[in-house]
Amino acid sequence: MTTLLAPHTKDLGGFTVRRLLPAQARRMIGPFVFFDHMGPAEFAAGQGIDVRPHPHIGLATVTYLFEGALMHRDSLGSVQRIEPGDVNWMTAGRGIVHSERSDVGERARGHRLHGIQTWIGLPRADEQSDASFVHVPKAALPVIHAPGVSLRLIVGDALGARAPTPSYSPIFYLAGEFDAGARFTLPPEHAERGIYLVDGAIAVDGAPLAPQHVLALDPGASVEIVADTASTVMLFGGAALDGERHLWWNFVASSRELIDEAKARWSAQQMGQVAGETEFIPLPPK
Repeated sequence: MTTLLAPHTKDLGGFTVRRLLPAQARRMIGPFVFFDHMGPAEFAAGQGIDVRPHPHIGLATVTYLFEGALMHRDSLGSVQRIEPGDVNWMTAGRGIVHSERSDVGERARGHRLHGIQTWIGLPRADEQSDASFVHVPKAALPVIHAPGVSLRLIVGDALGARAPTPSYSPIFYLAGEFDAGARFTLPPEHAERGIYLVDGAIAVDGAPLAPQHVLALDPGASVEIVADTASTVMLFGGAALDGERHLWWNFVASSRELIDEAKARWSAQQMGQVAGETEFIPLPPK
């Protein structure tokens, strides 16, 4: 039985996102533990996004933009601008600190921002690994073409292609552009799959999917996606994680003990710093 997941809004410090995962009906789809749709947002000159330095453990963050640009900085010393079609993959492992802010130039003249950020849970064998950061430019990502359909493979394996982005478990993540009238069959290559309609109008096996909703699919069956109008669609999923995951604030872990340890290290400011940034966000009260 398919499951429909509706968005709920979250304020990330003056910037609102639509959050699809985790949801009450479905906490994860494959290794995807968070799924946030940010924007499209319009910033006037002098304004921008400022996600202050904050920590992560036990996950990888994936940033993919449709419009605008962001500057990523982390405690490894990485400084990377991301633009539409690129991928930023940050493996937190045992712990990393990062910030994301509007570029100085965009902030000065005003800009739009639109994209998707996801968290990928790491297998138990990798959740305490060393942190790392990889930027994959748009030109390096495979693009799969079908009549009226273009699918950029952000991470993992799908439809005979493999992305150069790092991955730790079976996963796929596609950004699709559909022309009006296009038809595409998504095969059951992965155990768990989700479809997210960014914008436009599509039907999945004849049933319309509301914009900004996720449809979690049944395993083992192909589904047909038909676009009534030009549409942007994210297809994602993979193998389920190896056991339960605990989520608390920005931490994901296979045990509460790992989260408690991370909380203590962050409170003691022992998880690293982003060069040139001195802001500190204390642990939330709950």
